[in-house]
Amino acid sequence: MGRIWMHRAVEAVADLGRQYFERPSSKSPLKAAQSLCRDLLSGKGEASGTALAREVVALYEKMPDLDRLGFLDMLARDYEVAPETAAAAAETYARNPDAASLSALRAAVEPPRQELLRRINTAPGGTAAIVHMRERLLLAMGDDPALRALDEDFRHLFESWFNRGFLQFERIEWRTPAAILEKLIAYEAVHEIEGWEDLRRRLGDDRRCFAFFHPALVDEPLIFVEVALTGRLSNQIAPLIQSDPDNGKDDKPSTAIFYSISNCQAGLAGISFGNLLIKQVVDALSMELPTVRNFATLSPIPRFRSWLDRELRDTPPAFMKENDFRRLSEPDWAEDATHRTALKPLLTKLCAKYLTSTDSRGRALDPVARFHLGNGAAIERINWEGDLSARGIAQSAGMMVNYSYRPDDIVGNHEAYVGRGEIAMSSKVKGMLP
Repeated sequence: MGRIWMHRAVEAVADLGRQYFERPSSKSPLKAAQSLCRDLLSGKGEASGTALAREVVALYEKMPDLDRLGFLDMLARDYEVAPETAAAAAETYARNPDAASLSALRAAVEPPRQELLRRINTAPGGTAAIVHMRERLLLAMGDDPALRALDEDFRHLFESWFNRGFLQFERIEWRTPAAILEKLIAYEAVHEIEGWEDLRRRLGDDRRCFAFFHPALVDEPLIFVEVALTGRLSNQIAPLIQSDPDNGKDDKPSTAIFYSISNCQAGLAGISFGNLLIKQVVDALSMELPTVRNFATLSPIPRFRSWLDRELRDTPPAFMKENDFRRLSEPDWAEDATHRTALKPLLTKLCAKYLTSTDSRGRALDPVARFHLGNGAAIERINWEGDLSARGIAQSAGMMVNYSYRPDDIVGNHEAYVGRGEIAMSSKVKGMLP
């Protein structure tokens, strides 16, 4: 109720402020928005400023896609730092490094568009509009230096607006409002939810779902994780997705399997919530279910096949046999159990190599591995035939991986990975390395 009340209060302030500004006469939403942005940044009262911000948001939402790109281009080029002002402030601070000159320098090097975005954010729906602006920017910016600089400003603001203190941690259940449940079906990015019955199964008594929300984005999850409560470490995704409810057969589960983590807002790409979410899920499950002592994922390996194709083309391993080349060249090799069995030693060994390899910056090659290793997990087990769906075959030759989260090891694993590029792994995985 608090979030709804505040939204209505902001709407009321914006309504009151409409009488204190004139709408631009231009029929072009882009030109009208450009004019209002200048007025908004000039320094209006709170009511009129909120009303102006609401008009900017409404105009942006009406714009065709080409005009939205024009709006972003305006933010990038018309509201950047003035080099002369920044240089003069830097010289003043160098001569006299006191608090006043430091404050002036900070103001000079902050692009005016940051303040403009802060003011747009005061509008009802302003936060959502700004997140959608960045979503469009990410699709358009390419190598354009001005647009990339604009993206840095979005990231800077989002890291403040969406920090841990503002996030709301909630469990999603079947009785959760339908508006949110519909979003789960739409946003599930790892294992598609095939309608309401499938969703009901994933919210059963032996399942859990948790999400982060933000007060300014009503009924819009930022990220959610789906969890299966089991008696052992899972090695295949199909039983977790397709199995019937446990119905109390395992009322004292020992293991929590995080089998799907979905980021919901494309405009918040690169703003990390997953590490916070996993830690809170571990704490919540530990309090609710004391018998759960093991926390692990059942994760995809999304770029293994593309890496494998390059590896076999450029530097095929010495332990690879001629028959392996022949079997892998068959377009339907994954559908033939005989071929799969013959290829298992080769592919699992190469998958272990891939998951434990790092790039020039000491980061794991696989993006999912980077995420979990950076949060203190260890590579526990590679699962042959973990996902034989068409997507699983195309991405990872049908394999999946368990990353384990052991509370006593999380900090040490994180420090070793971030500081020295060392990847924590079980002895079984280590023994698979070529």
